[in-house]
Amino acid sequence: MDWKEKIRQALHTPLGKLSITLTFEQEEQIFQYYDHLVQQNKVMNLTAITDEVEFAQKHIIDSIASAQFVDYTKIDTLIDVGTGAGLPGIPLKILFPHLKITLMDSLNKRIVFLEALEKELQMEDVTTIHGRAEELGQDSQHREQYDCCVSRAVSQLDVLSEYCIPFVKKGGQFIAYKSTNTDQEIKDAQYAIETLGGNIKSIEDMDIYDGHMPRRFVLIEKTVLTEKKYPRRSGMPQKKPLKKK
Repeated sequence: MDWKEKIRQALHTPLGKLSITLTFEQEEQIFQYYDHLVQQNKVMNLTAITDEVEFAQKHIIDSIASAQFVDYTKIDTLIDVGTGAGLPGIPLKILFPHLKITLMDSLNKRIVFLEALEKELQMEDVTTIHGRAEELGQDSQHREQYDCCVSRAVSQLDVLSEYCIPFVKKGGQFIAYKSTNTDQEIKDAQYAIETLGGNIKSIEDMDIYDGHMPRRFVLIEKTVLTEKKYPRRSGMPQKKPLKKK
């Protein structure tokens, strides 16, 4: 079995559970994504996941599973904060080609990789930005300019919210990709979320692989504009997360 067929088979059952059907072009883009990622991973550390099946499950399926709870067809502009190797932004763009997406990361080598990937996949309406969320969140070109923000970054939710919510328009949403054992983390982030102008709309748990890869999506709606003092300067959200005094 060649590597394309391994990916195809690994995608088949979970896509069925998600009621998602890929076009031939979308499938080919996933293959190109995998091939480009594996080749570039030899010269730069982009991901620990290079196995075909794990790539399909932990990168593609995990990235697009939020579509069960978010109607991306009604979203125009999306920013992926701390995108790394393009996750979840690139799989979402493959599935929903109408999206105008911005991929943001603080490491320039990842941006170089993403720019080459964008050309390889012949994607339109993809912008890559090298920078820190604390700085770009204060930039008028990006502050409160997006319908949706997504992030699979590993920061605690109170910290991640300060990175992400400032990018979202009033009436938009922030989707945080978290693990399922995060009840206390979410509770601890409530003050930060509300301070930044957000409100937890719902918490959605999903387990496509019967206990092997559970995922939680925290859906946060932006109800009021974020105060101009947020996000604070670089390093502050991580050093001193927003807490109730």
